[in-house]
Amino acid sequence: MKKTVLVLVASVIVAVSSAQAEVSVNDNIGVPAHRVIVSTPPSVRFEVAPLFINSPRLGFYVGVDTPYDIIFSSDYFYLYYVNSWHRSHNHNGPWVEVPYRHLPPGIRSHRIEQIRSYRDREYRVYRKDRDHYRGRYFRPGHERKEERRYEKHERKEERRYEKHERKDDRRDDRKDWKEEKRDRNGHGRGRD
Repeated sequence: MKKTVLVLVASVIVAVSSAQAEVSVNDNIGVPAHRVIVSTPPSVRFEVAPLFINSPRLGFYVGVDTPYDIIFSSDYFYLYYVNSWHRSHNHNGPWVEVPYRHLPPGIRSHRIEQIRSYRDREYRVYRKDRDHYRGRYFRPGHERKEERRYEKHERKEERRYEKHERKDDRRDDRKDWKEEKRDRNGHGRGRD
C-alpha cells in the first residue's frame, strides 16, 4: 500500500513539475501570439478541362460547372482556394500562392462573391442555348472559338484563291491550246 501511495505521489509531482515547466516556457502571458500559417499549394486537378466563359461585366474568363473558383486572365489561371489566390500557367497546376496585390487589376476590382454572381448569370445564358451562344468561351486544350473562326476564314480564303488560280490556269491552257490549233491548221501568225 505504501508503494502505491508513493507511486501516486511521484506521478502527481511529475505532472505538477511538467505543468510548471510549461508555464515557465510561456512566461509572455498577455502578449498576443503571432500565428504563422504555412499553406501548401492546393492539389486541385480536373479530370476534364473546365469550360471558361467570358462575362462582359467582368472582362475575363471564369470557369463554370466546377466546384472551384478558377479564372483565366493575362495568360494565367487563377484559383481561389481556402481564402487565398493561387496562379498557374496550366489549369491543373502546379499552383503557387499569389498575394492579393499581385492579382491582375480586373480580378482585384471585384469581390469573389461578385465574380460568382456574374459567372452564374452568364452561365445560365450559355446553358439556355449553347448552339447559338454569342459570347466568348473556351476549354483549355481545345481551340478557342475565335481561333477556329479565324482558321476557318483563312481556309476559305485559301480555297477561294486556289480555285481562282485553277480557273486562270485552265483559261491560259485553253488559250495556248487554241493558238497551237491555229498554228497546226495554218491560221497562225506570219503566214501570208
